[in-house]
This record gives sequence, C-alpha cells and structure tokens, in this order.
Amino acid sequence: MTELSIIIVNFNTKNLVIDCIESIINSNSKIQHQIIVVDNGSSDGSVSAIRKLKVKTNNLILIENKNNLGFAKANNQGIKKAAGKYILLLNSDTKVLKGTIDKLYDFAKITPNVGVVGPNYLNPDGSNQGSCFRLPTLGRTISQYWFGKRGLLDKYSPPGENPQEVEAITMAGFLITPECIKRVGLINEKYFMYFEDLDYCRAVRKSGLKVYFLPSAKIIHYHGASGRKIKNSDYQWRRLIPSSKIYHGTLMHYLLNMIIKTGQIVNRYES
Repeated sequence: MTELSIIIVNFNTKNLVIDCIESIINSNSKIQHQIIVVDNGSSDGSVSAIRKLKVKTNNLILIENKNNLGFAKANNQGIKKAAGKYILLLNSDTKVLKGTIDKLYDFAKITPNVGVVGPNYLNPDGSNQGSCFRLPTLGRTISQYWFGKRGLLDKYSPPGENPQEVEAITMAGFLITPECIKRVGLINEKYFMYFEDLDYCRAVRKSGLKVYFLPSAKIIHYHGASGRKIKNSDYQWRRLIPSSKIYHGTLMHYLLNMIIKTGQIVNRYES
C-alpha cells in the first residue's frame, strides 16, 4: 500500500525538476511512495525529459496540463490523483537529502495533532535558509515598520535541533497528514501563486491541528528558481497583489501596505 504521495508542480524548470525527481529516487526512502509531477504547460522540454525518466521507475505519474493553471490548482490535481495517505508537496527547485522523506513521515505519524510539517531548507552552499513565518497581523506590521521591531514578519529558521511548533511554513517542502486533508482539505485555488502557504497554515491552526518545523529533515532549495519563469512572463506583482487581497481582504491589504510604505519613508528620513 502506498503510504506517501510526493507531488511536484513544474513550469519550465526542466533541469531542476529532473534533479528533484532523481534526488527522491536516490534518497532510498523506506516509505512506500509514489511521485506525481504536474506539468503546467511547460515549453522547455520538461515533459519529454520527465517521460524519459518515467521509463526508469514504476512509481512516477505525469499529469500534463496544456496551460499554466497556477501553483494551488496544480497541486490539488496531484492530491486528487494521490494514492498515498500522506502528501508531500515539493517545489521543482528542491533536492531532498537522504533520510529527509522518512524523517518527515515518521515524525508526522507519531506526533499527536500534526497538520503539516516542513523540513529545514538549505541554500546550495549549505547555509540555512528561512522557511518559517509568523502569520502577518496588523499589530505585527505596525511593530516592525513603525516601531523598528525587526524580523517579526520575515522568513526565519528556528534555532536548535528539536522539532518546533511554528505558525506557518512555506510550501517548497510541505508534508500534509491524513487528518489535515480530512479537516482542511485542498489548497485554496483562489490563489494562483503566493500566500497559499500562509492561507493553508492559518486554516490548519484554525482546525485545531499544528504546524511543525523539523530541523533534522533537510532539503536544498534553489530559492525562487521554480517561479522565475512566471515572474518574467506574468509579472510578479500582478500575482502578488491579488493574492494579498484574497488573504488579507482588500481593505486590510491597503491598510497594511500604507503602514509598510509610511514606515519605510520615515526610516529613510531618519537614517
């Protein structure tokens, strides 16, 4: 029986997605798993490269979309196709290190009330990369941008070697438990990209489940590479602003941005 389905959304990152898939294969996970790649209408030869790799393994499924359906919708396609009870979402610009898949799965299986759990992200040079968030609030925005309490809304990597409960983690590596699928369900498809991770983690916490960071599980993350083509063609801000309005609500979006901009102006003036 398949215990874990690993879902990778790809858009024009042929070399990266192949490296990602091969890192999963080479990790020698003891967990019975399948790999589902959802291609969002790539034009860089990704599909043919994945098909060639598919011949070498019997646990790889390829879903081919004609167009770019967005990050949330494509991941949901994979979740709906998944045979595994546990779901691991991976960005195409990641490489899993040996033991990571098993550590995430084992922790999620034995720890009570886990909704999602994420690994420690590493830069290509081996240094730590922030992967956790504190959920943005009006109070935290005022504290950081008006009163100089830095780091409240920045991505961070919790110190120490023990698992820690956090408010939110990014979806570059995102293991979802069966109970979480039952209580929270799929990713909100109103988001094309951006904010879907915060939205999902907020829903997880609201459901009574917990979000965890597991530092012993590690992946290499080539940060931003999986979204670079989208940023160039569709303009990053045209995706980011609508997603912010969906997450915060239109009025709160403009209020938070006003606080950020005025805070930045004051800080520049004072410096």
